[in-house]
Amino acid sequence: MTSTLYTIDTIEADDGTQQPNEALWSPAGKDAIDHGFVAHDGLLIAGIGYEDEEPDEFVTLGHGHTWTAIAAAADKWMDHCHPTVVPETYTRPPVEQHAVFIRHPHPDHPCGCEWEGQWRVVCVPSTEPGAIAVSIMSRPGGAR
Repeated sequence: MTSTLYTIDTIEADDGTQQPNEALWSPAGKDAIDHGFVAHDGLLIAGIGYEDEEPDEFVTLGHGHTWTAIAAAADKWMDHCHPTVVPETYTRPPVEQHAVFIRHPHPDHPCGCEWEGQWRVVCVPSTEPGAIAVSIMSRPGGAR
């Protein structure tokens, strides 16, 4: 599946046809927790970046939360995933926008590729198929 802003990876089946190798995903509940999100004060939050590195940005799911609640959730995520890092003071407020989550869905049939069981996020307009309202926040010193 291709849109103007993102492409879902495909693989060639034994019969030569192309099949999706990724799927649009809506992080929610236990499934989101199992894929690296942390629940805090009604928000789901995750760092964006490589698994073994500190994130430059965070993505949060949830509505009507204050800047303070989102920053506290980011601290909670860092404490959970990178407990040796000193908490930071967040100076840039989150940006409300839309994104699609694309997940490489091979939990039952491992393919051995680098994306196995992982997800990625692509910022898109609200009219894009699969778009979800999110808040994205950069860490101080993080890329934006």
